[in-house]
Amino acid sequence: MHEWALAESIVFTVNEEADKERLKDITMVKVKVGELQQIDLDIFKFALENVLPLSSIPLDMNRIDIEIDESTLKCKVCRNEWNFREAAGKLPEEESEAIHFIPEVAHIYIRCPRCGSPDFEIAKGRGVWIDYIKGER
Repeated sequence: MHEWALAESIVFTVNEEADKERLKDITMVKVKVGELQQIDLDIFKFALENVLPLSSIPLDMNRIDIEIDESTLKCKVCRNEWNFREAAGKLPEEESEAIHFIPEVAHIYIRCPRCGSPDFEIAKGRGVWIDYIKGER
């Protein structure tokens, strides 16, 4: 499950940034999760809770805010915009799972609902990133 790897990466990056900025205490970490990643938030939070004790700086789940970044897909042919939720409900489980692990394969399984083109851009809602880290020196 890559939720565990993502949790480890988040904690590693927070520690790295805290060291770089000489932060003694982390007061808030904002993590954004792109909707297209289809991360199981319960597993991700559980993984974070279990990885946090490995942190070199005190950090707990009360200081981590996780927000879903909703997807926006834009057709390059007809300029139509839609979101992943609209398409996901029509996908078989194995196709949805493939997108979960490699979001770029969405172009294989998803078509523009207006013109049917697979030529679209993932404008928003992809990836997992730290939006910001707040702390005290």
